[in-house]
Amino acid sequence: MEYSSKTLIIILIATLLMAFSISVYSNETPLPEREERPYSNNNILHRFLADDPRATATVACDKYPRVCRAKGSSGPNCCNKTCVDVSTDKLNCGKCGNKCNYSQMCCQGKCVNTSVNAKHCGRCNNSCKRGSSCAYGLCSYAN
Repeated sequence: MEYSSKTLIIILIATLLMAFSISVYSNETPLPEREERPYSNNNILHRFLADDPRATATVACDKYPRVCRAKGSSGPNCCNKTCVDVSTDKLNCGKCGNKCNYSQMCCQGKCVNTSVNAKHCGRCNNSCKRGSSCAYGLCSYAN
């Protein structure tokens, strides 16, 4: 069986890439024992969640609310044992448990319909120019 030069180059590149990926993964640090693994199920570690800060957190904000003000926290407020920002969180808008409707967003702690609100047109804090209206989340759509 005779191969063309292009085919041989492709085979060579594929072999080199596989060898490189094996050498990269062989230098990884081993994973911790099963008890320390976040989000593990039947000894399978979900790698896409391994770097999630919530995966290794052991302190609950309901007991220690100051953890919500720490760097890297998802918000300064503690609602239902979760750190949130009540000025932007759709499930805790303005206060814990205040849910915005499906068509609304939480802007500055208030549920607003961004498809028609001239102060929050299309997104929070996107004001339309004076005299123009907001329709379908676009300023001056009908004009």
